[in-house]
Amino acid sequence: MTEKTSSLGEILGSEQVPAHLARSVIEERLRSAILDGRLAPGRAVRQQELATLFGVSRMPVREALRQLEAQSLLQVVAHKGAVVAPLIGEDAVDAYALRVILESEALRQSIPHLDADDIALARSYISQLENETRHAEIGRLNRLFHMSLYSKASNKKLLRLIEIELNEEERFLRFHLSSMGLGKLTQDDHNQLVDAASEKSVEDAIRVLERHLNTGVTAIKAYLSRSTV
Repeated sequence: MTEKTSSLGEILGSEQVPAHLARSVIEERLRSAILDGRLAPGRAVRQQELATLFGVSRMPVREALRQLEAQSLLQVVAHKGAVVAPLIGEDAVDAYALRVILESEALRQSIPHLDADDIALARSYISQLENETRHAEIGRLNRLFHMSLYSKASNKKLLRLIEIELNEEERFLRFHLSSMGLGKLTQDDHNQLVDAASEKSVEDAIRVLERHLNTGVTAIKAYLSRSTV
């Protein structure tokens, strides 16, 4: 028996949204549903249906969809319109290689300017991660942890690019933990990364980061090899 697919209304809820808040509300509702898996890869997301659900014109809906496309959470497909992007794209390994370059540079710029409060904030995210078992929340905390260490980088465009990559990582973390039957990730790399940052040891921090990201590459390659068999 085929499982019934939930409607967008059942997934996102429906309410009248003030016009000036419509884009941000719709974007956040869709983003949360994509990241936690309620909207599966390949699911069509139709403008008119969203406009009706939230009682707005198509314009803020279109803007919200563009933002999510820019975050690689949606793709525009011929004859289907906007659909939820694949969980792991063909360029996932390349994306991790790019993350090494971008995040290493962010560490290089940020670490010299991190203070005790920044380090304490990063350690607080580790503490929360150690006790968290909800996959969506693990993804969010993981993103906040990394951004806390990069936050003092002088190049703000670099930080925006990194945050886009980390948004994609949130989805992969949920998949990775689910597929392996894990409730949470080990925090060894994160602890070593904060220790190196606290000691202002930029090169040590970069080495830990590279090892950390290469773990993700290994998991992605294993998934892709299984999916092509």
